[in-house]
Amino acid sequence: MAAPLEDAELREAQRDYLDFLDDEEDQGIYHSKVRDMISDNQYRLLVNINDLRRKNEKRASRLLSNAFEELMAFQRALKDFVASVDATYAKQYEDFYIGLEGSFGSKHVSPRTLTACFLSCVVCVEGIVTKCSLVRPKIVRSVHYCPATKKTIERRYTDMTSLDAFPSSSVYPTKDEENNPLETEFGLSVYKDHQTITIQEMPEKAPAGQLPRSVDVILDDDLVDKVKPGDRIQVVGTYRCLPGKKGGYTSGTFRTILIACHVKQMSKDIRPLYSAADVAKIKRFSKSRSKDIFDQLAKSLAPSIHGHEYIKKALLCMLLGGVEKVLENGSRIRGDINILLIGDPSVAKSQLLRYVLCTAPRAIPTTGRGSSGVGLTAAVTTDQETGERRLEAGAMVLADRGVVCIDEFDKMSDIDRTAIHEVMEQGRVTIAKAGIHARLNSRCSVLAAANPVYGRYDQYKTPMENIGLQDSLLSRFDLLFIVLDQMDPEQDREISDHVLRMHRYRNPNEQDGDAMPLGSAVEILATDDPDFAQEEEQELQVYEKHDDLLHGPHRRKEKIVSMEFMRKYIHVAKIIKPVLTQESADYIAEEYSRLRSQNQMNSDIARTSPVTARTLETLIRLSTAHAKARMNKTVDLQDAEAAVELVQFAYFKKVLEKEKKRKKQAEDDSETEREEEDQQPEEESRKKRRKKARSGDEGDSYDPYDFSDAEEEMPEVQAHTPKTPEPSTAGEAKKPELADPRLKAFKAALLEVFKASHAQSVGLKSAMESINQDNPEPFSPAEVKAALAHMQDDNQIMVSDDIIFLI
Repeated sequence: MAAPLEDAELREAQRDYLDFLDDEEDQGIYHSKVRDMISDNQYRLLVNINDLRRKNEKRASRLLSNAFEELMAFQRALKDFVASVDATYAKQYEDFYIGLEGSFGSKHVSPRTLTACFLSCVVCVEGIVTKCSLVRPKIVRSVHYCPATKKTIERRYTDMTSLDAFPSSSVYPTKDEENNPLETEFGLSVYKDHQTITIQEMPEKAPAGQLPRSVDVILDDDLVDKVKPGDRIQVVGTYRCLPGKKGGYTSGTFRTILIACHVKQMSKDIRPLYSAADVAKIKRFSKSRSKDIFDQLAKSLAPSIHGHEYIKKALLCMLLGGVEKVLENGSRIRGDINILLIGDPSVAKSQLLRYVLCTAPRAIPTTGRGSSGVGLTAAVTTDQETGERRLEAGAMVLADRGVVCIDEFDKMSDIDRTAIHEVMEQGRVTIAKAGIHARLNSRCSVLAAANPVYGRYDQYKTPMENIGLQDSLLSRFDLLFIVLDQMDPEQDREISDHVLRMHRYRNPNEQDGDAMPLGSAVEILATDDPDFAQEEEQELQVYEKHDDLLHGPHRRKEKIVSMEFMRKYIHVAKIIKPVLTQESADYIAEEYSRLRSQNQMNSDIARTSPVTARTLETLIRLSTAHAKARMNKTVDLQDAEAAVELVQFAYFKKVLEKEKKRKKQAEDDSETEREEEDQQPEEESRKKRRKKARSGDEGDSYDPYDFSDAEEEMPEVQAHTPKTPEPSTAGEAKKPELADPRLKAFKAALLEVFKASHAQSVGLKSAMESINQDNPEPFSPAEVKAALAHMQDDNQIMVSDDIIFLI
């Protein structure tokens, strides 16, 4: 009597579920959903458990606690309902499936809290995908034909993951009962896709000091290939154990798995990115701020970090990217922009990387010591199920068409760094080992952060000695920024004010007296996020709302673009493919030849990376990215000028000026000084000295051994600035004169003396001996006296008691 009773309960459950689906007289929600499923040629219906709980609470509670029987009845009811709507469509598929979503309450668990009490229950598990197997076909029903008897036989195959049957025999039929051979009709047999993934507990929800736990998930049919390693997902499914025995005995501990019926992505790049209204607002914003839109967007990148204007401009260009070109012969010119940040500790390098991770649509983080060469490119592994060799994608392959952020780049070994040479230039990974020859796409931008060779930047060594990386790797980085921790009271005061203001800031939505939450304040036990629904209803905000603590009192007129608008703007602007105009092409060619000229190569300016033919492509990529920021279809002259300015700052730590521009600027400065001379002469001179003593822009270091700046700028200011003649004192002698080539040679020789001694002061006698040693044209005492007098006037050195002090 047990079996008929169970059949009666199954039929009753099937009737209840059929009544729930046939809601045409009520609201008609699921009636329309079934019709949409048929029109989309799908066979899985997504049901909200809250709707079932509202209509039949008893059946909903039984569905969560007794999953196998209830889901089997639900799927049969769905097939009957589909047959009543469209009989021919119901015959196309072997089975129809139910997917569940909604609020699961105590059944919303993590891999750590998934215990034995949840066996045979429907649960919702959150986690990060760590491993994905290959998608393989799994036989459901085989059809065999016997030529001798002219008969056809069928056989169904089930295992412990099936809902409606016990495991069948795994023996594949080759003969019938009379030992006649059978032929398999592969065209009539039915297969389904099968995949196994592993999800791991989220690190922020794992208890302190404990390793995160994992659980295996089985995906079938339309659920396969929905996720990739690194995705944050919610899986709704049935928790089941798989008994196993060896030699007829069992140990009593079984392997547990989750049989999924619905998979939902929690990653940011899966959400809908923009609507038609958002695109219209983005176009209006680009037209209204057409003149300064690039600077506006660059200032809004990482607004919590003070300064670093040029680096933020470079990061914006990297997020926008250039235009990739594939030539007729198959060769590829990359459009991805690679950036390397090198500098002292605590200059916000890692924070800039974190902001890019939050802004870029697809970004993969990794560290130098935590990743190997194959971990960045691709690894050959052995499949545990079949024993076959297969490829597993690394970080740069997973970040295809995205950004790879590598922190602590200098901690990587040379062998591992060599592995990414091909990726950074060619945009692909070539594997030829273990019998596998394959090419994988890895068209990604690389943003790396590193410390100098000695931990901190050594002012006594050249930039190339401080960086300590190969030229073959440095030339693959489009921009290389040296960020230094400068000791400047005024700038330190601004940074401290900015940081303290950020720590004082609090969200206006929080009530007074509430405790500040550490981590997430409320854990959402449902597949639907109510906050996300509110975000969709809200209009896209272009600017952040002004707050005195967040924006500061000095920047009331400055507007900061919101992160959501920035993300959508970048996504829309990346689609544009600007074309290079003839005017901008001529300007880029001229500036490239100027960078490569022998005059610049022999100058005293220290460069951070070698100028190669890749620098020309860098200029094209940066100018194209600047045109994308303006939503312009052509690369104009202003785009090329902005690209040259970025490259000059990255290569020389300052922007080089042309002779005409420098002369014109000096004349303008002299006119301004004449007007304001009577008002504040002392204050203006003090400000100029302070500006020259510190760095011009973020990270632009003051090199105490670089005498070329003062030589170029100071005489121009002195030539155009009228000074009141002062009565000379009795003991003051007339300043001796010295030819410019001899003065320049003396400065270069004195520079070598200071570098060799690694000191801030040297004796005049020893300096004279070192300078005149092996010198075909030694300096006379009068020439030395004249050169020292010039350098003292330029505030470069100070001479006292026959000792030369470096200022």
